[in-house]
Amino acid sequence: MSETNDFTALVIGGSVGGLAAAHELRDVGAGVAVYERSAGRTSARGAGIVMQPEVDALLNRLGRTAASVSVELHERQQLDARGRTARHGAPQLMTAWDTLYGALREPLSGVCHRLDSTLRRVQVSGHDVTAEFSDGYTASGNFLVGADGIGSATRMLLDSVSRPEYAGYVAWRGLEPESAVPSELLDLLAGRFTFFTSSGMQMLCYLVPGADGQLEEGFRRVNWVWYVNVAEPDLPRLLTGCSGKHFAHFLPPGELLPETVEQINRQADVSLPPPFAELVHLSDVFMQPVFDLAPGRMVADHAALIGDAAGTVRPHTASGTSKAFGDAAGLAAALRGWTPTRPLPASELEHWELRRLDRFLTLSEAGFDLAVRSTLGAERGSRFFGSD
Repeated sequence: MSETNDFTALVIGGSVGGLAAAHELRDVGAGVAVYERSAGRTSARGAGIVMQPEVDALLNRLGRTAASVSVELHERQQLDARGRTARHGAPQLMTAWDTLYGALREPLSGVCHRLDSTLRRVQVSGHDVTAEFSDGYTASGNFLVGADGIGSATRMLLDSVSRPEYAGYVAWRGLEPESAVPSELLDLLAGRFTFFTSSGMQMLCYLVPGADGQLEEGFRRVNWVWYVNVAEPDLPRLLTGCSGKHFAHFLPPGELLPETVEQINRQADVSLPPPFAELVHLSDVFMQPVFDLAPGRMVADHAALIGDAAGTVRPHTASGTSKAFGDAAGLAAALRGWTPTRPLPASELEHWELRRLDRFLTLSEAGFDLAVRSTLGAERGSRFFGSD
């Protein structure tokens, strides 16, 4: 990191929130290094992303438009249990995690981006902060940003009390090339945000860019998510992969046990409209449990938390990514003009924290209300995928 920078920042977490933080901090004069715990390219923790203003704003500053990384939708349609549709106009832009990741990662090609870096210790001495990783590697800077998601090692080091709480439902997901989807089904789904709701479950679907960001017809992907109430005692079984590994927050594609695949397909046949059941059958399904993590403090000594590391919002708000981007932009603005020879801008950081916590509360309440309307996580909603 160049000595000409105003200060140096260590970003813990190399997903899209961490990359957004790197861009925002560089924009205010910081030298930046990014440390990611994954040994290879960061795996997508979602799939589809609804384009929001915070994401659009950063893309524009990087010389990209939202349309250049998104599939455009024109309608919203609701399916009933028999597959009949009710439609209305609702233009939206939809992107995908890996497409957005590529758009943010490419401009950072000259920035230190170290993989296989699991944070083990943070130590502050004067105006320096040192991060120590599990392999013994250490890095020093003037400020540390925890952008390492719901399982944040940064948060656990700064706040050993807060823990994610299971919200009572999971998200089964699929992401398939549109070329693998039968033409009649694709005709129903293309250009539309499609959804279905019944007691204890909700499913939605839309197209996103292809694996290499392609937007052309025939090269895009069909993204779907099926929210289903699952009792907490059944969660460990569903999160056990066929590799024998137990996953905490995300079960990747290819890890579903054969008996779980059969259970998913049976449940789809009896619970979903025929087009959605067909889509589930042809997909390599993966899964994310939904967790709530209420924020504590976002600011510590020479450190801050952003995105899911600071607190989660329900996925129904379509705001998890945009919240992380907004956190990053506001944090960078609070640090603008700061140099390590001066005290931290405590007042600016406090105002940033209060604004972002207020934003979090608004999104959190909206997400909870949306879940309750679909009886997701609610006691009165039906439950599925219990042990036989």
